[in-house]
Amino acid sequence: MRLPPADVAAVVLSIASGTLLAQTSEFVADPMPTPSCHASTIVEIGPGVLMAAWFGGTAEGRPDVAIWGALRQDGRWRTPVELAREPNIAAYNPVLFRTMDRLLWLYYKFGPSPEQWSAARRFSSDDGRTWSAVDHLPAGLYGPIRAKPLVLPKGVIVSGTSVESYHSWAAWIERSTDNGKTWSRHGPITVGRPEGSAPNQGTLENRGIIQPSVVLVSGKHLRFYARSTNTIGRICVSDSYDLGLTWTPARPLELPNPNSGIDAIHLRDGRFVLVYNHTTRGRTPLNLAVSRDGEHWTPFHALETEPGEYSYPAMIQAADGSLEIAYTWRRTRIKHVSFPLTNVPRP
Repeated sequence: MRLPPADVAAVVLSIASGTLLAQTSEFVADPMPTPSCHASTIVEIGPGVLMAAWFGGTAEGRPDVAIWGALRQDGRWRTPVELAREPNIAAYNPVLFRTMDRLLWLYYKFGPSPEQWSAARRFSSDDGRTWSAVDHLPAGLYGPIRAKPLVLPKGVIVSGTSVESYHSWAAWIERSTDNGKTWSRHGPITVGRPEGSAPNQGTLENRGIIQPSVVLVSGKHLRFYARSTNTIGRICVSDSYDLGLTWTPARPLELPNPNSGIDAIHLRDGRFVLVYNHTTRGRTPLNLAVSRDGEHWTPFHALETEPGEYSYPAMIQAADGSLEIAYTWRRTRIKHVSFPLTNVPRP
């Protein structure tokens, strides 16, 4: 699938949506508190109030990398603060979300590399003003690995996670029925080998998927969208028809993926939106696509088109309907875009 040029996409969008509203596009902080930053997450604290978090330090994997966060209130981002730091080891991939009991959770990873990391978490009962002590999770339990989990009624959380082992990548689901007090693990979920290929051709790693983003389709039907390795080169999906207990083998969609993070939401009006890199190589451009069924997609807007890295987007739908998106901007900034719902075309 070829992505339309930005001007053509804008014309299509104008025709589909009528009058366009201005979108907010801003850095969370400028300058940032650290030379390098990556892997942001975003959550709505209250009407018009957002919180973002990311990892930052001298460079990814360095021992000084910690979890940072900032609050957006009254139309501006406040000064970033340090949210979590592990002694003499790097932190990675924070995820902010709120459970049905109104606690605000921060999950993150720490360790020498993704192949060797462990997970930690802490919570806030006052919208991020103060935080609990850090809780280090048992080996093998990670919580949401990069994208926000799906939070359902009655304390159910369906969290997309994954494991990056030597020559082997796989998605997993961690599921809680008590607002995160206890978890069960489901998987692994992988992409099947191409028809006719011998078992010893290739490895799981070179046909692997990680970092799933879970959405509710309808009823008990859930779906996740996942990042894939370059040998697959497309966004992959898996379905569950029992609220996340069992999952189908993953399969590729038509949208490309350059082995980079994505995020997905199911809008309250029934449409689905993906934020992703519409390319099979590199991490530019960064794009939005819309679907009416979660299966067939129409790219409609480019958030970034210049050379550089624009990656690891996080996206939520705010109470006012807008899409609130945070992503890595050239590894030196975290960018926030507030995209009006009116500007999302009907496919």
